[in-house]
Parts: sequence; C-alpha cells; structure tokens
Amino acid sequence: MDKSVFFVGAWEVNPQTGTISDGLNTARLEPRAMEVLVYLASKAGTVVSRDELEREVWRGAMVGYDAVTSTVIKLRKALGDSARQPEFIATVPKRGYRLIAEVRTETADGPSSPAAGADNSPTGRLQAQTLLRTFGIVVALIAVFLTYWLNPPVEESTEETASEATPPSIMVLPFENLGNAGDGDAFADGVTEDIITDLSGLGGLRVIASHTAFTFKGKAVTAKTLGDELGVDYLLDGSIRRIDNQVRVNAQLVDAQTGYQRWAERYDREVSEVFALQDEVTSSIVAALALKLSNRETERLAQRATNNLDAYDHFQEGQRLVKISTRETHLQAQSAYRRAIEADPEYGRAYGALAFTLASSYRRGWSDMPTQMLDRALELAKTAVTLDDAIPQTYWALGYVHLMRREYDQAESAVRQAIDIAPNYADGYGLLALISNALGKPEAAIEFINRATELNPYYSWTYPYNLGRAYYALGRTQDAIIQFEKARMRNQNGVPIRLHLAASYVQAGRLSDAEWEIEEVQALSPTDTLSHLRNSLPVKDPALLDRILDDLRKAGLPE
Repeated sequence: MDKSVFFVGAWEVNPQTGTISDGLNTARLEPRAMEVLVYLASKAGTVVSRDELEREVWRGAMVGYDAVTSTVIKLRKALGDSARQPEFIATVPKRGYRLIAEVRTETADGPSSPAAGADNSPTGRLQAQTLLRTFGIVVALIAVFLTYWLNPPVEESTEETASEATPPSIMVLPFENLGNAGDGDAFADGVTEDIITDLSGLGGLRVIASHTAFTFKGKAVTAKTLGDELGVDYLLDGSIRRIDNQVRVNAQLVDAQTGYQRWAERYDREVSEVFALQDEVTSSIVAALALKLSNRETERLAQRATNNLDAYDHFQEGQRLVKISTRETHLQAQSAYRRAIEADPEYGRAYGALAFTLASSYRRGWSDMPTQMLDRALELAKTAVTLDDAIPQTYWALGYVHLMRREYDQAESAVRQAIDIAPNYADGYGLLALISNALGKPEAAIEFINRATELNPYYSWTYPYNLGRAYYALGRTQDAIIQFEKARMRNQNGVPIRLHLAASYVQAGRLSDAEWEIEEVQALSPTDTLSHLRNSLPVKDPALLDRILDDLRKAGLPE
C-alpha cells in the first residue's frame, strides 16, 4: 500500500498513520478501510467493482458479501458522506463504487492542485472544489451538446445498449408458513426451493441461491436493505397456509430499490394443485419481468418433478433430516426418500437424493459394505437422471457419486450438465470446485468458488472448505488455515474440515493445534483413519494425497 500523504476533497489522508483530517477533525480508519480508500483514490473517477476490491485489497481471501459494503459504510461515516447524495464515494448499481471527490497528491510545496498563494484552509479548499466542480459541469454540458449535435444518435445504438444490459436479479425469500409448524414449515420451504430451482434455469435472470435466501427466514428486513446488501433488483416473498386439503398462497414481486410491487396474487387451491400453482407463480414472474425464454427453457418449466403430494411430503422430510448430517439422520433421510419413491416410482429427484446420502455415508465410513453401497448409489443416480433430466439436482447427485467413486471425468461432465440446465446453480459451481481440488487444479477451484459466492453470498461451510483445500494445494498454508477456520465456525461437526485443518496446522508447524483437531475427529468419526482416507478420499494426484496423509499421520491420525 502506498504510504504517501494525499488529499481526497478537503480531507488529508495519511496511510502511514491510518488517519484522515480536514484541519478541524481527525479520524482513525481501520487498516482495511484505509486500504480501500487508497485503492479507490488510485482509481479516482472510474468504477471499481466488488470483485476488484476483493482481489486487490483482500488479496483473494474469501469474504462475506457484506464485507465490502460494511467497509464502504465505515468510510462514508468517517468522511461525513451520504450514500443517497454522495460527495466522496458513489455507488454504481450492479457495478461497484466510484470515488467522485477530487484527489490530489502532496508535494514539497504542499498539495499539488492548488495554485501558489491559494487559500488552503478547509474552507478555502471546499470553495475551490465547488468552483472546480461548477466549471467541470459547464464544460461537460458543452461537450455533451457538441457531441450530440455533431453525432446524433441512431436507432441501432439503443438496441445495442439494451442487448448488453446486465440481466435482472432476484432473490426468493422463504415463504412464511401460516399453518401448522413442523410439516407446514417443510412444505413452505419445499415450495420456496422449487420456485428457486425453476427460476435458476433461466439464463436471462440472475437468481440468488437458496442457502442465502434461507438465512433471512423469519427475519424482518426491508426490500431496500436486501437490495443494497445483495445487489438484487427484485424480491419474491409471500406466505403459505396449508389446512387439511386446502392451501392458500400469497405472493408478491417487489422492486428492491423502490419497494413498489411489480406483481401480487393470492391463490386458494386444493393441496393437490400446489405443483400447478408453483408453475403459475414462476410464469407470472417471467411475465412481470418481460423475460424472453428459449424453447428449451419453456419445455423445462413445463415439467414437474412429481405430481404426487405424499411423495413430495416424504421428500421434504428427507431434505430436512439430511441437513442435520449425522449417521442417524442420514439413515432416517434414506427411509424418507424410499417412502417418496414408493409413493411415486418415477420421482427422479428422490432417487438422486437417496443416491447422495448413500455416497455421503460411504465417504464417512457409515457402512459395513462400502463397495456395495457405492454401487447402489451409482445405480440410483443414473435412474434419477433417466427419470428427470430437466432439473440440475439429479445431475448434481450423479456427479457427486462419480466423484466418490473417483471417476473424475464422469463427475465433471455430470455437474456441467447441471449448470447447463440451471446457469444460476450455485451448488453446481461448488461441486465443480470440489472436483477441481480432487483433480489437483486449485486455480480452477478458486474460480468456481468465486462464481458460487456471487450467487450464494451467505455461503455454507463448503465454500471456505474448498477454498482452503485449494490454498493448501498451492502451498499457501496461512490462507488455507484462515479458510478452514471459517468453515469450522460454520460447521463444528464437519470432519473433512477438521482433517484438512489439522494437515494445514502441521504444515504451519502448529503441531499441538493439529493434534487437538485429530482428537476432535476421532470423537466425531472413529471410522476416519489413514487407511480409510486412502481408500475413500477422492484425490487424483498421488503426491498430493500422500502429502495430506503424511501431515495427518504427524497430527496423530491412526493408521
């Protein structure tokens, strides 16, 4: 970071001391906030994206989506700036931030911009700024007039601008359950997930992932707040009341910037019609946003995963259980998925979910017949795709099973099919990151995680876990530890996290920390041994696998 003193408007910025001063007031900035200010000043007048700030200021470390936002808020507060009427930092919607105040460097004779003998007091500097801005505006208006007069716009330019416009973005908030708790919650969550899945398959719409959406479940937040935090244009929210054989759904599409409704509807139907109701909601959003669908997108939206309500209920129960991620709940989830398949033998997504739980149980050592379990998982995953190739989840399950079987090419091919179906499928990019790590391609893994984070800003533990694995492979041990510790904070029972964190601690010379992690692993999962990992951990590069196992051996993991 450049340590030279410079001026931003009336403020003197001293990166060396971490302070800003306007001659009357002095404020100390946090180191990261100062780095952001210095970087914005180096790009004064140009738009700096979030990605660029994360890359150049956070230097590639994965941070939450709100990290940049909160830092800019702190800067504005220190500068006395306003987001609505900015004089220093302007937000450029869906693009980033621009430093709009004058930036001047300090020379031996003082700041370079003011003329000799000029009033350099805070008041004088502000008056000079005002004159310069007024003069600049006049010059700009003259330039615009001359440009328009000499080069009148043509019709084609309007079309070109429209075609290059950023696609609209949307977040579907969890529908509020107004009926019975328990089953009603699972039903409402299932409807929310299905609508997100449908919208994620539309290439002309950016859809925030369900994991991020569900972090706001039950929280009172305004549309404007979510729009600013997540950079989304629209929010879909509503409520569901299921009583006996009847269901009432209220839904509304809200402009995140203005808070105005773009569309709202109430539906009173029999519960058996809930699948057709989901189609209507999705179609209404497409119409309200004037989205143009391809023939393939139209066909996919017309397909339903199941029309059997009993199967749907059993499937949602399985989804609830598998998230708890213990051996017992995995077995219970498998039973729920099997009941869903019994109710609807053509429910492809249920086959895929069952395949995933079997492959996951294999990885955790929760089987006395691991080979047979993994063979059965592959059979179920292939059946899932055969029955339903219109949703990304079946291909995702197939990809995961292939990965556990160390069939890397087939795994990558299946997951790319999932993303082809749903370009906004954050979990697909997450699994591609896991596959890339398994293939010894850490740079690709980092790229996939960055893409997944855009779609899922409030990501799960798997994102920092995969980023940590990439850093470990690259030899960036301290960065790996930071990411694994972030993942552990999100999932204390995550055995894969603790294993790789222990290996990273060994690389960093923190043997006592590594040994403690292994003690926790053995308490959580006694089946995780060096021999089990050698047979079950999907890592294609033998040298990388040996390195991981050697570090874990030093940490105390038994043979």
